[in-house]
Amino acid sequence: MEPDTQNRPSRSGGRRPITAAEKAQAREVSLRRVGQLFTPYRWSLAVVTAVIVASSVVAMASPFLLRAVIDTALPDRNLALLAWLTAGMIAVAAVTSAFGVIQTWISTKIGQQVMHRLRTDVFAHLQRQSIAFFTRTRTGEVQSRITNDIGGMQSVVTSTATSVASNLTTAVATVAAMVALSWKLALISLVVMPPSIYLTRRVASMRRAITTQQQRELADLNVTVEEGLSISGIQLSKAMGAGQALVDRFTASSARLIDLELRSQLAGRWRMASTSVIFAAIPAVIYLSAGLPMTAGAMTIGTLIAFTTLQNGLFRPITGLLNVGVSLVSSLALFARIFEYLDLAVEVDDPADPVEIDPARLDGHVRFEDVTFAYPGSDSAAVAGISLDVPPGTTLALVGETGSGKSTIAALAARLYDPAGGRVTIDGIDLRDMRLSDLASVVGVVSQETYLLHTTVRENLRYAKPEATDAEIENAARAAQVHDLIAGLPDGYDTVVGSRGHRFSGGEKQRIAIARTLLRDPKVLILDEATSALDTETERAVQRAFDSLADGRTTITIAHRLSTVRDADQIVVIDHGRAIESGTHTSLVAGNGRYASLAA
Repeated sequence: MEPDTQNRPSRSGGRRPITAAEKAQAREVSLRRVGQLFTPYRWSLAVVTAVIVASSVVAMASPFLLRAVIDTALPDRNLALLAWLTAGMIAVAAVTSAFGVIQTWISTKIGQQVMHRLRTDVFAHLQRQSIAFFTRTRTGEVQSRITNDIGGMQSVVTSTATSVASNLTTAVATVAAMVALSWKLALISLVVMPPSIYLTRRVASMRRAITTQQQRELADLNVTVEEGLSISGIQLSKAMGAGQALVDRFTASSARLIDLELRSQLAGRWRMASTSVIFAAIPAVIYLSAGLPMTAGAMTIGTLIAFTTLQNGLFRPITGLLNVGVSLVSSLALFARIFEYLDLAVEVDDPADPVEIDPARLDGHVRFEDVTFAYPGSDSAAVAGISLDVPPGTTLALVGETGSGKSTIAALAARLYDPAGGRVTIDGIDLRDMRLSDLASVVGVVSQETYLLHTTVRENLRYAKPEATDAEIENAARAAQVHDLIAGLPDGYDTVVGSRGHRFSGGEKQRIAIARTLLRDPKVLILDEATSALDTETERAVQRAFDSLADGRTTITIAHRLSTVRDADQIVVIDHGRAIESGTHTSLVAGNGRYASLAA
């Protein structure tokens, strides 16, 4: 499934219609699957249910105490009985309040644990997704699923189970007490139930559809924020003079959210108001019934007051049950979006039976054996029948025009993708047979797009090796020829690098990235056009750091400037995903082929 096919604003401000498949998917969320989220907490839920039942049973004593006060204690002027009865009323209130605190504590704890599990499961599952998933999915969309969608479910997850148990128990106990007082009046009171349930189901369907639209709009809003307020986005908007257009886009999306929120709050409000009027009219009907000639004198004043008190109390749990139903059905749209991500197939995953390796004992012999790969949705292969042999400790340089397939080959060597045909091996072991964590410790990648976290220099370096000591970090920085630069900063290694490392120049970021890779000490190093955006002087400094990094390692370099690969052990020219020439710089120039024309 393609998460990025959610509604997006068009250039004209319109929206793509919701597809039939999306509507079907939102309907197919199983309540059983939602219930399975609470399975690990079934004993805690059992305790909450027991507390709720006990609270409801205790609370039912109040109307009978009230009847005794009105029919017996007050007419007989029995002060002792009156004192006991009123003390009983206070005790009932105290006990039910204590039960309420316990219920709230346990149910909130369960709800927060479920929310925590959902957040971590989604985040962990997305971490396992391939690069292809993130290239076709908007970053703001991913963020919206984790924050807005899961956050929107909080009230339902936290209170639904206990609310259902509480309201259902209270309603059953109340009805039982009403029947015990007068079964005839109980029938009159309950006649409102069928139309109330019907109206509630209609309201729930309306709210669910609106909730789906709300979450899509929130995702669009997140995308606008992420694209417009990131450092790169701000630089682009200022350079292009697009600031007002972004403001207009954000304003339009926010305005649509206002409309959707109003529709959500007002959905079925008149229907629910009608139900409230009917509930409110029931006591009047009861008083009328009690005064009719055929029923006059059939019940005491105390019974009538106790019954109407129960009937008024019945309105709250029934309304609560109906509202829970509305909230639960509405939230299924949120569960659908979360389960969609949890159900995503992992395209590049750990093998079921991984080969046990010791990364430190590998030599780093890389081979491509008739490798073919095409990007999803593409009609042509990005790599076709590539066979390469990179002996341990040697350097392979890949050269060719933009789009020829060089970066794809590098991505396959790091197993960012899996080949459709052939295989890539290190020391004869297919990469698909290695654990991803083992492979990451064997293969290091430094790309042109250096990404630094918005934290300190020290933590950016330690990201590659969390257990690294300060001495190891500084040694890696020295090897990357960036230690003096870092030490000269106001806070040294504790200097915050800023969003995406924009505090530093391109060459400085690149050398920090090299130091970060050095900490991992990989046997195989991939340099993906890592100096193409640098000026000549900076390139020389970075190249010296690369020379230090590549010493004793198997290195695959993707070259933008041929001057950086003249000394490579072998150079392969890539054209339309195929290797058309290979050799050393001297032999390829002498051959007067494609490489010679590129070097001219």
